[in-house]
Amino acid sequence: TIQTSLPALRKNLPYDIIKDFAPVSLLIDYPLLLVVHPSVPAKSVKELIALAKARPGQINYGSSGAGSAAHLNSELFKSETRINLVHVPYKSIANAVIGTIAGENTLGFYSVSTILTHVKTGKLRALATTGAKRSPSVPDLPTIAEAAGVPGYDVMSWVGVLVPAGTPKSIITKLHGEFTRVLRLPDVKERLASLDFESVGSTPEEFATYMKKELATWARVMKESGIKAD
Repeated sequence: TIQTSLPALRKNLPYDIIKDFAPVSLLIDYPLLLVVHPSVPAKSVKELIALAKARPGQINYGSSGAGSAAHLNSELFKSETRINLVHVPYKSIANAVIGTIAGENTLGFYSVSTILTHVKTGKLRALATTGAKRSPSVPDLPTIAEAAGVPGYDVMSWVGVLVPAGTPKSIITKLHGEFTRVLRLPDVKERLASLDFESVGSTPEEFATYMKKELATWARVMKESGIKAD
């Protein structure tokens, strides 16, 4: 697994994501869900932002540690909305979720498939999703761009395929064709949709552009927030 946050997080990586690998395809992507503990007196993202501005440094968020999706999304949210939140790292995302349910931390950014049951049972309150468009699993929830008025806010977790640099183009083309063929199968699409995953199947060129954008985004977030590896 390669994370586009790693180059900015760890300076001694034994590989270069761009130079040492060749993209094949971005397979799937999925949004995260911004949730808060039910005791939080905020029923919308704008109310949460107002609350955080009224209580700087008093509202915290959970994650599974430095550089995790929950951590980076929270820091990007802080940066884009100019609020001050405190990071509470846990040993795993499951522990972070339990911490939010227990009220140990105020909020978190978690995958829809991980958190939706807790939202439906009232253990957590969902405020928004992180993608550019609304999630089919929670269509009544706005995106952060909609709810907070943050133009261009679009953060997705994703899974893609890379091969070693220098792999013959014919092999990359064949791999790309097979992966996209499987992604189009009705049962595969149905299963992915049930997990709130969206099939993408991008071209190698599109995936390369996407990764460069991701690298730049997370490098900026880490520089602004001073994130360092645990």
